[in-house]
Amino acid sequence: MPDRPVEELYTEATDLMDKKEFKAAAHSFEEVERQHPYSQWATRAQLMTGFALYQAMDYDGSIAALDQFIRIHPGSDSLAYAYYLRALCDYERLADVRRDQSYAQNALKQLQAIVSRFPTTSYAKDAVLKIALVNDHLAGAEMEVGRNYMSAKLFTAAIGRFRTVVDKYQTTSHVPEALHRLVECYLALGIMNEAKSTAAVLGHNFPGSQWYQDSYSLLVKNNLAPEEEDESWIKKTWKTIF
Repeated sequence: MPDRPVEELYTEATDLMDKKEFKAAAHSFEEVERQHPYSQWATRAQLMTGFALYQAMDYDGSIAALDQFIRIHPGSDSLAYAYYLRALCDYERLADVRRDQSYAQNALKQLQAIVSRFPTTSYAKDAVLKIALVNDHLAGAEMEVGRNYMSAKLFTAAIGRFRTVVDKYQTTSHVPEALHRLVECYLALGIMNEAKSTAAVLGHNFPGSQWYQDSYSLLVKNNLAPEEEDESWIKKTWKTIF
């Protein structure tokens, strides 16, 4: 069968995109590249294949197409967009916080690369926003595991998870609860100085939160009060993150 005109193939592909027939569109874009590999249309079609597969939610296929585009066209004006679309393939697959977080970790890595490599683009601005959401998601996963450890009375293991949230995801919405859960765990283990110090940091940074009120009530029940201890872990960490 003879090759079809490149304009005809490309128009067919874009028409399929308009009809939301994304898999078929991806196939047509691939035909543009196959039948006319050295044309300017081929370069455009490679990127559009990745986009069509992304729209079809074939994220693995999209990543493969985009990786090929990035490898073959490192100097393309569309390189930033290719990296951004590739990052979205992992971002769109952020799993439930109770599941494996590899997609979230991959998305974070890809989004950070966009900010680093293309800082002045609109893609970088959106990547910054998405990084915050991914971090919040990852912090939520740590919190979920920590709560499960608490339910099983594995307080030392729970402390490790909650400390990770305070250490690594200090700008997320989960920090106030993480601090409160640390107070609960320290009290359960009889580590009163850490409980008092953590409650003090919680009160200093989130004085109006329900989490601080709950921590304060727990301390009062144990005849304690929020108080920063110089040798406590949270006191040393607090100097650097709050």
